[in-house]
Amino acid sequence: MRMFTSIREAIYGNRRREGDAVDAQSDPERPEPHAIDIENHLDSMPGADHLNWRTSIVDLMDLIGVDSSDEARGLLAEELGYQGSSGDAVARDNWLHTRVLDQLAAYGGIVPPEFSG
Repeated sequence: MRMFTSIREAIYGNRRREGDAVDAQSDPERPEPHAIDIENHLDSMPGADHLNWRTSIVDLMDLIGVDSSDEARGLLAEELGYQGSSGDAVARDNWLHTRVLDQLAAYGGIVPPEFSG
C-alpha cells in the first residue's frame, strides 16, 4: 500500500458518502472526497494531547498509527514528489507535513490555512 494511502485511510477510514455507488472501475487511489474537519478529528484522537501533530510529520504519523520511521518518511517524500536534498531530513519532514495536510485538504478535508503551504 502506498504511504499516503495509509495516512488517508487512517484518518478517513473506508468512508463512502451516502448514495455512492461501488464501481468495479473506480480508481482506489482517487476515491470521492469526504468533508472532515482534520484539526478537530486529529485533536479528538487518543494521544493528541501529548503529540505535536500540528508541526511534526512524525507526531502526525504516530498519532494515526502509521509507520513514522525515517525510511517510511523517505518513501512518502518520494511518493509525493519531494525534490529537495535527501540528506536534509528536517527540510524533508517540514515539506512532508505541509504536503500531507495539503493532500488531505485536496481530498476534501477541512484544514486551517496555517497548516497548509
